[in-house]
Amino acid sequence: MSGMSQPPLIVHLIYRLDFGGLENLLVERINRIPAERYRHAVVCLTGYTDFASRIVQPGVTLHTLDKPPGLALATHAALWRLLRRLRPAIVHTYNLSAVEYGAAALLAGVPIRINGLHGRDAGDPTGSNRKHNLLRRWMLPFYDCYYANSADMADWNRNVIGVPAAKSELLANGIDTDRFTPRTGAPVASLPWPAGWPTTFGTDSIVIVNVGRIQAVKDQASLIDAFVLLRQTLPALQRRLRLAIVGDGPLLPQLRTKVAAAGISDDVWLPGARTDIAAILPRCAVFALSSIAEGTPGAALEAMAAGLPVVGTRVGGVPEVVEDGVTGCVVPPSNPAALAAALAPYVTAPELAEKHGAAGRLRVVSRYGMAAMVAGYVALYDRLCQQKLTSRFTSSIDRAV
Repeated sequence: MSGMSQPPLIVHLIYRLDFGGLENLLVERINRIPAERYRHAVVCLTGYTDFASRIVQPGVTLHTLDKPPGLALATHAALWRLLRRLRPAIVHTYNLSAVEYGAAALLAGVPIRINGLHGRDAGDPTGSNRKHNLLRRWMLPFYDCYYANSADMADWNRNVIGVPAAKSELLANGIDTDRFTPRTGAPVASLPWPAGWPTTFGTDSIVIVNVGRIQAVKDQASLIDAFVLLRQTLPALQRRLRLAIVGDGPLLPQLRTKVAAAGISDDVWLPGARTDIAAILPRCAVFALSSIAEGTPGAALEAMAAGLPVVGTRVGGVPEVVEDGVTGCVVPPSNPAALAAALAPYVTAPELAEKHGAAGRLRVVSRYGMAAMVAGYVALYDRLCQQKLTSRFTSSIDRAV
């Protein structure tokens, strides 16, 4: 552990620091946790992008282990050496991609180890992969806490992985409800135009929006198929219907090719990563979440805070966030027809979209505030530090006496 005169250091171990919901909320927590309480370092298994510039908390260090594909045992040794040098009080690993490094943290003498389950990838959307689950079980003794960001995943942790109650925690995501705000009746024409907003997206356009990393688990390809079906179903609105898919990721070129092949390039905006989501959302009519796996979807919470109804897939923590028939609609995953059918009422009845959007805003403000999220993580860190660091300090005194 670092010197007692400094706040405890937390090392956040993440696969890659890039545009994404998990990454965005990690940066928010780092920026919002008081510097006199905890210090932070971010260790990336594979690297980081300009997204890292969003960290504005002074003194945060960034490190990369440049992990190659595969088992990469040398990465465990590199992490061990780095942790011996940094001497953190806490190592906080995120998702399956980093869970195996709990052993290296223990061997490096890190007193507290935490793993967070924030979602699953496209290769195992239901959490049924035996090898993955065996790894999670093997790693359980190396951790003091296995938390999840949705009740669905917390139950899965306990019932499938066997996480005991003493190591289990539910830490819901949070949203800055002061930053993400609704249009509150102001006409779209009165809003400032975001940079790069397509000229084909006029003030009378009905914009369906999706925000997230462009990767298989988010299944934006099904959303494009649903958009095509929706236009066919509602020919009277075809001239006005638009789709915005905001985010970057490995499948972005494929999505652009798919849109071009469908002949809808003027009607679909794929701008890549953006930092002005709070300005984009109020120009939209409904948020569509097409994921095949989710924890607590931060992008959907942002949309709800901005007063948009959400049509989402029935996976992970989505049904906990989207109250079917009240704040939006929940549909089966990988089902473009069902997604199109659920979107139709919101694009044809603005009053319904406004009603469900207002209910969503109230739900987020009451249950998913950013302050509550940060307080939950700080409380976990505080409790484990009190349990483990105090006992270590007491034991060292006893040995000296």
